[in-house]
Amino acid sequence: MADGDKQDDVDLASLPDDELVEQMHDDLYDGLRDEIMEGTKILLGRGWGASKVLDEALVEGMRIVGIDFRDGILFVPEVLMSANAMKGGMEILRPLLAETGAKPIGKMVIGTVKGDIHDIGKNLVAMMMEGAGFEVINLGIDNPVENYLEALEEHKPDILGMSALLTTTMPYMKVVIDTMVEKGIRNDYIVLVGGAPLNEEFSQAIGADAYCRDAAVAVEIATAKVAEKRAA
Repeated sequence: MADGDKQDDVDLASLPDDELVEQMHDDLYDGLRDEIMEGTKILLGRGWGASKVLDEALVEGMRIVGIDFRDGILFVPEVLMSANAMKGGMEILRPLLAETGAKPIGKMVIGTVKGDIHDIGKNLVAMMMEGAGFEVINLGIDNPVENYLEALEEHKPDILGMSALLTTTMPYMKVVIDTMVEKGIRNDYIVLVGGAPLNEEFSQAIGADAYCRDAAVAVEIATAKVAEKRAA
């Protein structure tokens, strides 16, 4: 572990930009929040725009994390640490991005459905989506249809994400989608669903736009669907 200990001694400020960005990718991978915040401040101090820091240092770093999560090299606790490190950088960048009027890639409302109190998978998706440059409104757990409708009305997102981890709560997703259809707003939103007991067939049967197997897939699908929607 001697080399690992040496890593702590890397003087981030002494690294040229390209090496600093690579070091930040490594630090994100290792879930080092303080180092990510420091690196973010250093790049800003060198005249990097907030959007450039976000895209090249943070989003790119989380993309690497997402691939290894998808491939089973990283697991949920490690990804949560990476996402927490990313959040540290975002706390610095968010007010600057708002000032410059930089638009997020898209906006997502996400929540676990009524009767279901499972949180980790949904939070992981929310963090990975933020890591990819989305604005995310996380409604938490046990959401009746009214919560989703109010959030859609208030935040006007591109995407509604619903999560369920129980076979008994899965059907509630259809209740929400059917209500959106009744109200004539279904086509205004991209509806993504996820959770262990779901599959693609179920998502089609209830009228969702896509089933997201895991957080990395959710980011890929969301990015592609929002691009399609904007192009249309």
